[in-house]
Amino acid sequence: MPTAPQPPEYVLHGERATGEPAFWAELGRAVHAPDGYYGRNLDALADCLRGGFVPEPPFTLRWRRAMDSAQALTRRVTGPDEEERSYFDAVLDVLRQGGVTVLLD
Repeated sequence: MPTAPQPPEYVLHGERATGEPAFWAELGRAVHAPDGYYGRNLDALADCLRGGFVPEPPFTLRWRRAMDSAQALTRRVTGPDEEERSYFDAVLDVLRQGGVTVLLD
């Protein structure tokens, strides 16, 4: 019996995400997005994940040196549940809610 193809896997280098602009540039590079664009804020990322942008979920994002990113993306934001969290955690929430499997290395 043939097995279903595995979703593609992309690698994001967390040490390159030294702030929010650098994170968005690295995410676009990591997923091989056309013109390097895969969002520039949380709402734009959610839009990309809903379709019309390449790649479309499901896919896996292996976030290497994720703790480097967590230390850089510390701005506090309020989510739709009115709970405050770090920008890093908010990005993770948007990715996972959009159908991306995120593996933190």
